[in-house]
This record gives sequence, C-alpha cells and structure tokens, in this order.
Amino acid sequence: MKVVFMGTPEFAVPSLEHLILDQYQVEAVYTQPDRAGGRSRALISSPVKRAAVDWGVPIMQPVNFREVEAVAQLAGFQPDVIVVAAFGQILPRSVLDIPARGCINIHPSLLPKFRGASPVTGAILAGEEFTGVSIMLMDEGLDTGPVLVQAQTPISAEDTTESLMAKLSLIAARLLVDVLPRWVAGELNSRAQDGAKASHTVMLFKRDGEINWHLPAVDIRRKVRALQPWPGCYTGWQGKQLKIIEAVVIQGRKRAEVGQVMGLNEDGSFFEVNTGEGSLGVLRVQLEGKKSMSAAEFVRGHKQLLGTIFPSS
Repeated sequence: MKVVFMGTPEFAVPSLEHLILDQYQVEAVYTQPDRAGGRSRALISSPVKRAAVDWGVPIMQPVNFREVEAVAQLAGFQPDVIVVAAFGQILPRSVLDIPARGCINIHPSLLPKFRGASPVTGAILAGEEFTGVSIMLMDEGLDTGPVLVQAQTPISAEDTTESLMAKLSLIAARLLVDVLPRWVAGELNSRAQDGAKASHTVMLFKRDGEINWHLPAVDIRRKVRALQPWPGCYTGWQGKQLKIIEAVVIQGRKRAEVGQVMGLNEDGSFFEVNTGEGSLGVLRVQLEGKKSMSAAEFVRGHKQLLGTIFPSS
C-alpha cells in the first residue's frame, strides 16, 4: 500500500513512525516549510521533518497546493491513501481527489466536538472530562468529513495541553495502524458527523494568554493548563509579563481586591491571588526574561509582590 504522510508538529510523529514500522510504503512526507525561530532567527525544521530525515523518507515542503506543479508532484507518488495529522494546511479538492482510498485525517478530539486549530486546548478550557482521537475521511470543510473510528481517553485534573497531546499522539498512532488496512480493504464504514452538535476552536495568539482575574479561580486554572506550553498564561507586573505556569484552586472568597496577591500559604508552597470566585494558589511562575521558579523562591527574591493587585485583561 502506497502512503503519503502529511504532518508537522510532534503530535504527528508517532503516527508516521508507526506506519514505517508496520512496513507501509511511505512514498513521501509532506510538512510545513522551515521557519525562522529563536533569538538567532535560524531556520528550524518541524518535528515531522526531523523524524522523516532519521527514517530516510523523501521530504516535500510546498508553501501550499495552489500551484499546479505542487499538485502534479504529489499525484506522481500515486498514493493509495494520504494520511494527514496536523499538517497545517486545508487541502483543496485537487489534492483530495488524488488517492484512490481518499485522504484520512487524524484529529485530536471526539468529533464533531472541537473542530478546528486547537481542539486539545478547547477541551481543557471547556472542563471536559474526556476527549479522544477521531480518524475521518477528509472533505473540503474544516474537520467536517465522515468519521471512521474514534477512541476516548479521560482528561486528568493535572493535564496540560502538552501532556494531553502526548497521550493522544500515541493513541492516534495505534488507532491508525489498526484502522488503515480495514479501510483500504473495504471492511469499515464511515458515519456522517452531526453538524448540530459541532463546536469549533480557533488558532491561538499570544494575547489569548492574558489573565482576567475577575473570572472564577477554576476557570483561570483551566486556562493555565490549557495554554501550557504555548502561548502561556500571564499577568502584568512591574511592566513585565509574569507567567503563571502551575496553579491550584483555593475555595472561598478572601477579603481582598480582585487580582490582589495575598501572601504565601502556611507551608510556603504557593502564593494566593484573589479572583472573581475563590482564589488561585500559584505554585510556579516565570518572570519575563528569567527562568521559571517555584512561588516560594520567587517571593523570597521579590517580596514587593505581596499585596500587589494584578491587572485584568
């Protein structure tokens, strides 16, 4: 079976590697072009590209598929199926029509919930108890195609987007190599999504990480988890950004202003910030331009933090 794989972030790497290890004929790997990053602005390859290099698979990095040449090159691989996992581009009809058994997308949510660019973040923000992986046939919509199979997993109270994505990437890889031969053999039927039950997520920006302290502490903590590691959850302090990396919810309203830092708890493991409902126990922070550290370590070096009233977005 000839397979073309399309993916970019770390989430997609286990699926690519499972295909290779299961002896699928991976004709080529498509991934996003290298991007400038870091302080040096040097070009950085995607995790999928680095994996493809290690496995010796041909790598293609078209800017898009609007060019006839890019589509023709893809068609030249004559894939039986194209497997897509967080590739980062919407595929046009000219690409969807190339493989005989269609384009199969791996999406980290229980579709039709959390379609779009940030499904794992969306599930944590919504307070979902479960999420999962959907393997679906692609159409020209955004995660709207019929579903072949799904697998569900719980979201723990400590999961961040980073940790949950890592779990889902392994579930996705195992699910893919189970589903793919059955789909190609015609042993699996697809089912249409119920669009009336759909929810949508959008691409995240740095500004999305700013904290509104008037929200309940439980919602702020979900945001801290959901936006870890990027874009990060932060507040303003002394003209700089102070990232809240890890936190817990403290029930009960304190006699303080919303956003006010109320001091360390008895064992010194966190400092409390009053919110619109309850307070947030901040366990770990990172001041802009500095390394991350525990709340106790930060307060020892910045005692002026105590009593501060953080601004709200």
